Amino acid sequence: MADSRHSLFYQFSASDWGGFLKGVEKEGLRADANGFIAQTAHPSALGAALTHPQITTDYSEALLELITPVFGNTEDMLSSLRDTHQFVQQNLGDEVFWAASMPCEINGNESIPIAEYGTSNTGHLKHVYRQGLAVRYGRIMQSIAGAHYNLSLPDSFWRKWQEVTGNSSALQDFKSEQYFWLIRNFRRRSWLLMLLFGASPALDASFVAGVKHDLKRFDDRTWAGPHATSLRMGDLGYHNNAQASLNICFNELTTYTQTLDQAIHTDWPDYEAIGTRRDGKFIQLNTSILQIENEYYSAVRPKRTAERGEKPIQALDARGVEYIEVRCLDLDPFSPIGINREQVDFLDLFLLDCLLSESPVIGKDECDRLDDGYKDVVAQGRWQDLTLCQGGTRVPVGAAANELLARLQPLAELLDSWQGGNTYRSALSAQQDKIEGEDWSVPSARVMEAMSASGLGHRDWVLSMSQQHKQTLTETPMSPETQARFEAMSLDSKAEQAAMEAADTQPFSEFLEDYLKS
Repeated sequence: MADSRHSLFYQFSASDWGGFLKGVEKEGLRADANGFIAQTAHPSALGAALTHPQITTDYSEALLELITPVFGNTEDMLSSLRDTHQFVQQNLGDEVFWAASMPCEINGNESIPIAEYGTSNTGHLKHVYRQGLAVRYGRIMQSIAGAHYNLSLPDSFWRKWQEVTGNSSALQDFKSEQYFWLIRNFRRRSWLLMLLFGASPALDASFVAGVKHDLKRFDDRTWAGPHATSLRMGDLGYHNNAQASLNICFNELTTYTQTLDQAIHTDWPDYEAIGTRRDGKFIQLNTSILQIENEYYSAVRPKRTAERGEKPIQALDARGVEYIEVRCLDLDPFSPIGINREQVDFLDLFLLDCLLSESPVIGKDECDRLDDGYKDVVAQGRWQDLTLCQGGTRVPVGAAANELLARLQPLAELLDSWQGGNTYRSALSAQQDKIEGEDWSVPSARVMEAMSASGLGHRDWVLSMSQQHKQTLTETPMSPETQARFEAMSLDSKAEQAAMEAADTQPFSEFLEDYLKS
């Protein structure tokens, strides 16, 4: 049954509703023809990773990150992402763009080359930050890939929403408060996304060489979690002991930025023991719990586009929350671009309902319960006897998921009535179908079934999928206009990086000192 906020939203008309603004950042490793992590430099045809607006690298020189502009509809966003994939794929030579979140074959830390960004101070800062991640956590953890989905709502919506809720704050303050409202409910419900979209139940044995784990052997070079949905988001994925000591508060903007800032300015003994230089070279930016805000791993982040040289916290403090970044999405290995339309439309519906539902402040006890439930679904979400704590009682995971999905039906119908068609009802139905009956068709189960049917382990099955995707994306040539646009972006990015390097006169040590003080 709709609560009071839903009732207010249902009073909107189609003209009041401005729709969603969306973009995606999609990561993926370059791998050689044998399924081993690429040892080659970032392809020159792809431009300068430091300055290219749509093609960059994440942690590793081999870990590409493709970024879309902001779009007002799913079709245009996915079309843009597909164009970028196509341009990348046609410039990889014998290499492939790895289709899964868990990496291809690796051979320890040294096989994972840290990303290079040229000789400018900004480029050197990005490289040293990654060196810091290496000495703190090792490089292997940084070889994992995922998709980040960015969502915002237009000011026309926020002004109407502010009016009907009777709020008289400054518009930006109201937006920030409401985005955190959404985030609190996201934290309560994000386990559902791990069930519906987790797609990393297995990994190559090289990822856990010499590491203690409780995975089961799938074949001689593949390990799997029998009921896992996302090894990427579990204990073998993004985690570290220092961050476990943090108590980052997601209840409101001021406490969020304050607790993050404290972590950036609080030394951690293990990192102090490492120091910031080795053999005269910087190996980490500082010895704090976090070098910079981006080091904090979380399933969701409030974001504000930062200006060059500006820190994310400074941008948030100065101008408030601009959009929400969902960071817990595994790559869809069955999609040539790692994400699919029904998934995006469902995310829009899911996130809007997080905004429209009642969202009390999260206390420590609830925070601990939410973390435990999330971890349980990541590790055992395909076990249908798994129960989650919902409203003070233990509920089977399937029943809890169906209840959450059912509550989205009226909202899906309303949005479809405004724009025509059945976009949101279809996206919702696709998720409901995944958890019907005894044999769930969630992506993690599909991956295990596909590997079993093929007789291939993780490396060889993903390599085969990656090769198929490359063929799919390159069999039809890009239009001359699109090709020319991407070639121009690559050339412009190289020129911009060269200009930055020529303009830098300040020694890096002074630049870093100024940056950390700012």
